[in-house]
Amino acid sequence: MPVPLPTAETVNLVPPDAAETQMIADGVASAASGRDGLLPVQRAILVALLPAMTGHPVTLTDRPTVTARQFAEALARRELGFRARMVQSMLLCALVRHPLPDDVADSVAAYASEMGVHDGMVDVARKFAAGSLGLAAFDFARNGYEGAWNEQEASAAVHSTRVLQEAWEVSAADPGLAARWSSLEHLPPDSLGRKVWELYQARGFTFPGTPGSAPPLLAQHDWVHVLADYGTTVEAEVEVFGLIARANDDMRAFSLLAMVISLFETGYLATGAGLFEASPGHLSASPTMAVRLADAMRRGALCHDRETGSDSIDFLRMDWFAVADRTCEDVRARVGLVPKSEEAVAAGSVGPWGPGGISPFQMNAGRQLADARGLPYDAHGASV
Repeated sequence: MPVPLPTAETVNLVPPDAAETQMIADGVASAASGRDGLLPVQRAILVALLPAMTGHPVTLTDRPTVTARQFAEALARRELGFRARMVQSMLLCALVRHPLPDDVADSVAAYASEMGVHDGMVDVARKFAAGSLGLAAFDFARNGYEGAWNEQEASAAVHSTRVLQEAWEVSAADPGLAARWSSLEHLPPDSLGRKVWELYQARGFTFPGTPGSAPPLLAQHDWVHVLADYGTTVEAEVEVFGLIARANDDMRAFSLLAMVISLFETGYLATGAGLFEASPGHLSASPTMAVRLADAMRRGALCHDRETGSDSIDFLRMDWFAVADRTCEDVRARVGLVPKSEEAVAAGSVGPWGPGGISPFQMNAGRQLADARGLPYDAHGASV
């Protein structure tokens, strides 16, 4: 029987203090460790994530095991959204394990059950552990962010001139959409839209609506690369989707982060988002990537739309063309996007225009695009 949710009179909406933050660290570590204990990458995530989200440091050394029931009872006064974020922290730590042990997947499911949390990514984790990768990929589509796809509403949000039946559907023959993206070239030099246009030129990206382009929904995240000052390497994709997932209060948005972890750390997914291909090992290869991911999630959590009053922002459904002529600083102020932390910058988080903000493949593609047009190549400051 799950621990009941609090009433309006008993709910605790105050941010966690140092003691509760440490208890959360103990509980998440207990859920994700399994028989073999925590892996270094799991430790790095927890030690970076919890201080980033709460402001309180934690330790994982010589700490007691917290059972699922004990953890749920400790969070008895926390509302469902808070509990769901705890399960997602457990899932994040579980999904970086390859192979994912059965006992870890089952453990996370037990903690979720005790807290009364139903998250489709728990089922995905159990399928990964069982080796049912095809079924897990199906669950991503059914129970994750894609499951909330509304053809009419979402197609309008991405400015597709035809209805997109699936979230990651490519619209390769949409001249109107392509023209809208191409027109960004003519916006003021300091505008968000012009910077996105420059991002595409420097990397040889193809505008949505033309052959070889990314799905219109996926292209939405390119605006976040520019707005949040993240490069376009695989490591930066992890940061971008960490921010996007955490900014959205719809808990299904966590599947976006789970997707990139499954593509770019474990390789459980061979493909994703209609364009990405697996390239494992990018989170555990660097001891500082956990710091960068944690800071991206912190920034996402702090986002709020000052024009609508909403604390939840779905950056993939945002009408970017409505703000394309505004400066990056102006749009950042609107969505409450705070700067990166000093720790994240020191850990190697770079923007799209600096050294390390572009991959060799992307720079070569940008050169080829410029050559095909008979123009000199301009990386707009980006370098490998």
